[in-house]
Amino acid sequence: MAQPILFDPVDSPYLVGFDASFKIKKALTRADDDPGKAENNEALEKAVEKLNKIQGKLYAQDKYSVLLIFQALDAAGKDGTIRAILTGVNPVGCQVYSYKAPNAEELDHDFMWRNYKNMPERGRIGVWNRSHYEEVLVVRVHPEYLGAQKLPRQPKKLDDLWQERFESISQFEKHWARNGCVVLKFFLNVSQKEQHSRFLDRVSDADNHWKFSPSDMKESGHWDDYMSAYQDMLRATSKPYAPWYAIPADAKPYMRRTVAEIIVKTLAQLDMPAPEVSAETLEEIEKVKRDLEAGK
Repeated sequence: MAQPILFDPVDSPYLVGFDASFKIKKALTRADDDPGKAENNEALEKAVEKLNKIQGKLYAQDKYSVLLIFQALDAAGKDGTIRAILTGVNPVGCQVYSYKAPNAEELDHDFMWRNYKNMPERGRIGVWNRSHYEEVLVVRVHPEYLGAQKLPRQPKKLDDLWQERFESISQFEKHWARNGCVVLKFFLNVSQKEQHSRFLDRVSDADNHWKFSPSDMKESGHWDDYMSAYQDMLRATSKPYAPWYAIPADAKPYMRRTVAEIIVKTLAQLDMPAPEVSAETLEEIEKVKRDLEAGK
């Protein structure tokens, strides 16, 4: 079994195991131990404060990078969760990318290219709203999209293609981990009932019409196909060096708190002492301090 590289995966009931036994029908969309909105918001605030301090060390040390990947069906709460966990974090140290349908330039490269070129630099937190995993989710549910990819070779069985892509993804993520990138992946697991409730909220409020596309409802019609694709993807690509967490997403406050706490507990494992200051620089600092205290 693959071994951890930079950290030990956080012990959580939502950690997708590494033995390919994950069953999406058993994954919770609503937590049994949800303490309620007020307590979740308070816990989230504390986690964000800790993340802010960790991010300062990460940026100052310039040794590790962090990549947070969010995958979910429409209306699961990806945007709001990203906004919530990064509130209070220095934007200078963050890079956020949202991936939609690939353009012509991206289609002229392999399926990992557009993501690989957006890897976070050392010292920074990168966030991907959707990612390379779209290539084994949306494209799997809609294999007709493969026509635009102009593949030079394609296995006779599409299942073999998805397995090849799973292997490529895991190899890339292992390479990233070996080079100091902390890869954490979150599947925001919303129920179809809750999804439709959020769709109704959007179409009932003129200010939120921009959040809804008729294609969202059409994609919801492929629910079972997506659940099958997610299960295979999560089983194949949850690794100790790049774990997946299937987070209950029907209650947003609980979801955001849980994601933030997993991130903080993971990054707290990294060896990130404050950068050392030379004796000569310390002497200069003391002199400046004395001058300032003397009013110079």
